[in-house]
Parts: sequence; C-alpha cells; structure tokens
Amino acid sequence: MSEFKNVTVIREANAYFDGKVTSRTVLFPDGSKKTLGIMLPGEYEFGTADKEIMEILAGELDVLLPGADNWITVKGGEEFEVPAQSKFNLKVRVLTDYCCSYIK
Repeated sequence: MSEFKNVTVIREANAYFDGKVTSRTVLFPDGSKKTLGIMLPGEYEFGTADKEIMEILAGELDVLLPGADNWITVKGGEEFEVPAQSKFNLKVRVLTDYCCSYIK
C-alpha cells in the first residue's frame, strides 16, 4: 500500500541515535499504529513491547532477530517480523526508508 487514507499523523518526530533514525507515527481509525521513517547507515539495537512487522521500502540492512545466530539481509520490497517483548539488532548499509506496523 503506497498511501494511507483517513489517518492521523503525529506531527512531532520520533528521533533515536542522535537523529540517525527518525520516524513519524500514523494512527488508524481502528486503533492500529504504524511508523514511517528513515535510518541512516549505522548499527542499532531496538527493543519492542509489541510484535512488529518492518517493511523496508527502499535501502538495505542486515537484521539479527531474537534467538538467531545469523544476520539476514533485507532489501527494499522485503520485510521481517520481530516478536513482542524482544530486542533486535540492525546494521543499516545505506539510507533506508521503512514502515513499521505494531501488532497488539
């Protein structure tokens, strides 16, 4: 889906890692939430309370999912899932555009 209709966008940015990762929150009428953002090249560790589906819209990164021994390369047009109550690591190779869906 390239467009979201009838949503609320939170104006203030979410900024992490000294601004190297930023996003905006999008709220849907059904109560669901997504973030749309950009990640600059670097290595990052994130924690999540909810299950996440991370869609990579453009760019490339490597992800180390909870409990995994091997990094997985994810490119534009691909996605990965992160279980709730976990941490995951990213090695962002190039400027990466993403959409993250939070599943309650």
